Amino acid sequence: QVRGLCGTYNWNQQDEFTTPAGDVETSITAFANKYRASGDCPVLSPFPLEPCGAFAGRRELAEAACAVLHGPAFQ
Repeated sequence: QVRGLCGTYNWNQQDEFTTPAGDVETSITAFANKYRASGDCPVLSPFPLEPCGAFAGRRELAEAACAVLHGPAFQ
């Protein structure tokens, strides 16, 4: 019953990139572009950014946010 940017959580890796329309994308950037919140958000290029290089000083915030996903609530 879960879908979106966090995947389907059904142990089937073949459907992890299911879009809001129900189709399955094969690339990360195409999948992420389908979930853009508004037309003001930039379209991602086929080559993912290096987040730590593009957003210097945000590493600690990113690590703290990811720690939540690896925490007990998602075990």
